[in-house]
Formats: sequence, structure tokens, C-alpha cells
Amino acid sequence: MSSRKAEERLQTKPAQFIEDEIRAFVRTSSLNRMPIMDNPVIYDEPLVGFADGDDPIFTEYKNIIAPTHLTPREALAKTHHKSPEDMPENISVISWILPVTRLIRESNHRNTVNPSRLWTSVEYYGEYIFLEAMLEHVVEFLTEMGYLAAAPAIEPYFKDTMMELKINGEEWDIVKIKEKGVSNWSEKHVAYAAGLGTLSFSGNFISERGVAINIGSVVTSLVLPASQRTAENPYANCLFYTTGTCKACAARCPAGAIDESGHDDIKCANHFFEIRYLEKKYNIGRAGCGMCMTKVPCEFCNPVKKLNKKRE
Repeated sequence: MSSRKAEERLQTKPAQFIEDEIRAFVRTSSLNRMPIMDNPVIYDEPLVGFADGDDPIFTEYKNIIAPTHLTPREALAKTHHKSPEDMPENISVISWILPVTRLIRESNHRNTVNPSRLWTSVEYYGEYIFLEAMLEHVVEFLTEMGYLAAAPAIEPYFKDTMMELKINGEEWDIVKIKEKGVSNWSEKHVAYAAGLGTLSFSGNFISERGVAINIGSVVTSLVLPASQRTAENPYANCLFYTTGTCKACAARCPAGAIDESGHDDIKCANHFFEIRYLEKKYNIGRAGCGMCMTKVPCEFCNPVKKLNKKRE
């Protein structure tokens, strides 16, 4: 598509144009394949949603998550080394869900302690390699079209305690985790704001394509129509919170890190340390677990929606 035609489409149907660009990248990028075991595709077609960058929910996150959690306006300003007041009058957030393919998901079903090689490698090839390239692509694309853009998750100011725990070889305790603080840009909460799903008992995110996913987001000065949030509450897609049943994710967690008191970051992090030998074994830069995301009712669908259809 010529630059002129692209600009015309972006002006007339910006949301559709962005969705098409994101889907095309997932469909055509060579990075969306693992260079192991017959080169399997990592992610299926993505789900895309949008949020108003000044939606009050982002300010609420400072109370729900932490005062240090950035609003989209703050993130965009921080990326471009300006103050939030200097940002354009209207900004938007693009959020997308990357569903892990069936082959990779099901390879983890028979495992109970250590993840399968394919699933272990999703953390590295999928999240670290592909998703980062995708974030960079969307930012570059928007910038070339004349808009400000930022992907907070790959900016130097991004802070994610659990990611630091996975990468750093130190022995961690609760004091060190508190010193590190919590993430200042939660992709899960951004996806909720963009109407893409809800949180769950395990602390993961349940989209219409389930919980075996990765999430990305970009803030931009391109004005996009906000997607509707249809969930009745932030946990509406989770069977435990809607019916009081399930807890399959807790039963699947080899670290015992999930119970009614919440997700235990210490236990989860310790398990990641225990499986770090897989990084050397499979020659990858980062090992993943994902037991709580596989062989559970919410693995590849919204289980509450599925249950309601059965009742109809």
C-alpha cells in the first residue's frame, strides 16, 4: 500500500487500519515462529482494543495498583522527555492480545512440575523476542505516520518486579520485592481498560481467547474510538468469582503460589529460580512456566461465556 493510501485509510478508518496493521505483523513476521522443533507458529490472530488515554480508570490505577503506576499521558510524556501538560489534547491507547497456538498450549498439558520445551520457550521467543519487536514496529509505524507513540513496556523507565525476579539470579525475599515495588505499567490492567477481558483468580488475564496469552500496548497521539468495556466487573470472566467454583489454576501451580489470599510473588519467583536450568538446557535467554495458564477451563476461551451458553 502506498504512503498516500495508507494516510487516507488512517484518516478515514483509523481503528480498522491499526487493527489490520497489527494483525498483518502477527501473520507475516518471521519472528512469530520458534526456531526449534519444526518451527511452530507462536501466536494466533490477535485481539485488538482501544482506550481513551485520559479515561479516569487510569488515574484509579494509582490507587488500585500503586501511586507510581503511570497514566498513558504520563507514559507518553516520559518517553518524549516532556511534561504531561505538553502532550496533545487527546491521546489513545492501543492494546492487543496474542493467543498462544494450540500446539504449544497442549504441549504443556501432561506436565505437572516443569513446563514443556515449547511452552518454556514462549517466554523467550514469544514475549521477549517477538512481542518486543511488535511493540517497536507499532511505535515506528505510528511515528512514521506523524504521531507521537510510546510502548511503556520496552522503555528504560519500565519497572516490572516479577520480570526482574525472573532475570536476576539473586535470592529474593519479601523485603527486596517491596523495595523494588510493583510494575509501573500493567499490561493486564491496560487491556481491561481497552475492553479486552478481565483479571482472574490466578492474577492472569482472561480474554475472549482465554488466559494462555501475551499482551502488548502502545500509547499514541492518534485519536482512536475507545472500545466498550462489557464486563460487569474486573473479574467477570473468571469462574471462581462468578460461580465460586474452579480454582483449577491453583491446582496446576507447582509452587502453590495461588490461593484465595491472592498470588504469592515470592513462591512464584522461587519456582522460576528452580527451573532456570531449562534456560541452559534449551539454549534460551529466559524460561517460562505457565502451568496456571494451561489445562484449565480458561486456557483458550472465556469460560463464563461458555458456561452461560450451555445454560441457554
